[in-house]
Amino acid sequence: MNSATVRNLLVRGMLAGLAAGVLALIVAYVLGEPNVDKAISFEEAHSHEHEMEVVSRSLQSTAGLATGVLVFGVAFGGIAGLAFCFALGRVGRFGPRATALLLSGCALLTVYVVPFLKYPANPPSVGNPDTIGKRTTLYFLMMLLSVLLAIAATLLGKRLAPGLGTWWATVVAVAAFVVVIGLAFQFLPAVNEVPTGFPATLLWRFRLSALAIQAVMWGGFGLAFGELAERMLNPKPATVANKRAVPAAH
Repeated sequence: MNSATVRNLLVRGMLAGLAAGVLALIVAYVLGEPNVDKAISFEEAHSHEHEMEVVSRSLQSTAGLATGVLVFGVAFGGIAGLAFCFALGRVGRFGPRATALLLSGCALLTVYVVPFLKYPANPPSVGNPDTIGKRTTLYFLMMLLSVLLAIAATLLGKRLAPGLGTWWATVVAVAAFVVVIGLAFQFLPAVNEVPTGFPATLLWRFRLSALAIQAVMWGGFGLAFGELAERMLNPKPATVANKRAVPAAH
């Protein structure tokens, strides 16, 4: 794949990421922000310390939210676009659309879902401020481990495919990934800092909304980028009507 094609796919990845970010922003505003407001209300009702807001809540829930989600979408869309350039034709006989969907699904699983299962997202008022550095380190460690193990599982599957066949090689690779991730879940320290009396339903809804935002982000990206990549890499031939409309060269 030449540099011009890679550049064009990178741009399309960023555009698809922006479009997916808009969809995720709608979900975040409709589903996520009401739960954040309720969590903040719980914190204010049970805390004796009231800190001055550096940034108003209204700005956080509008411009701040939009900036964070859209920048995330563009950045990860660009990275996914580059990963697509490497993956196309190397992970099976898939076309651009299928490769984009497969890539976005794997990214959602490894980058978000697996770390989320070990260290789920928490709303404001959940978590000790003194341990935020430790919690952040553990989360990114789990993310890095998940990505590296996914790459290792892919390489294992490709190595086993000639002897076991594609189906059983995939089964063994996925099983190995699940076993090692399970061991990581067992040995990495747990974090449980939910305050006493915090509504379980609110915590559940917040975490579901956080998962929904990421699912919409990566699902939307896979569909949008797959379509853009398909049109670029496999353009439709000109129709008979279009050919007749073009004047013949003399």
